[in-house]
Amino acid sequence: MRYLITFSYDGTKFHGFQRQNTVKNVQGELEQVLSTVLDETIVIKGSGRTDAGVHAHCQGAHFDTNRKITRKDKKRINKQLNGEIIIKSYRKVREDFHARRNVLEKKYVYQINNGAFDPNKEGYFYQIRYNLDLKAMKECLKLFVGTHDFRNFVSGPRIDYTTTIYKTRLKKKGSIIYLEFVGIGFYRYMVRHLVGAVLDVGRGKKKLADVAAMLDGSCILQGSVAPASGLYLEKIKYDL
Repeated sequence: MRYLITFSYDGTKFHGFQRQNTVKNVQGELEQVLSTVLDETIVIKGSGRTDAGVHAHCQGAHFDTNRKITRKDKKRINKQLNGEIIIKSYRKVREDFHARRNVLEKKYVYQINNGAFDPNKEGYFYQIRYNLDLKAMKECLKLFVGTHDFRNFVSGPRIDYTTTIYKTRLKKKGSIIYLEFVGIGFYRYMVRHLVGAVLDVGRGKKKLADVAAMLDGSCILQGSVAPASGLYLEKIKYDL
């Protein structure tokens, strides 16, 4: 039987999602606890990798098991995960379902504290004190909507840098700024590159024309990269 689980985790507790032998990671912790509770070797396939320090409110993964999962199993799994990872839901899915290939869209949110430094927000917000032009930032976000070659906003080599962003938005509540990105898929460090460009425009380090040129391929240039601490995988929509 194949199951899809959705779960959240605190990125400050892990060195990223991907299984690694030498450091604590989300995939390894989940597989260990699932294998213990279900009494068989469990290997999970995630919707994608999050980097060290990145948080998730709704990550997804699938795995195969020989037994039916119950609410009691879920309770036991969450107890052993000690609150660092929380299984939010589980459901049986078709045998050819894949947690990455069947994604319809993902939503990421980047959180910025633009007010006084708050030690309680450290690790969970990007805390910056300089003035920002929110109007220019909103205009910059609009540039990313659509299908583009994002090679100037990705870390590491790829065969194809093209993907589609469906929607972007900036919200501000008090001193907190939220940058939202909804798209079909995001490559390595991509959201953090996009946020870096938006902040560069907001503080006057880059013009909108500079970012537009980076998108249309008329220049090869990488800008600022925002830290992992403010980034959250917020939601995943699946073709079930």
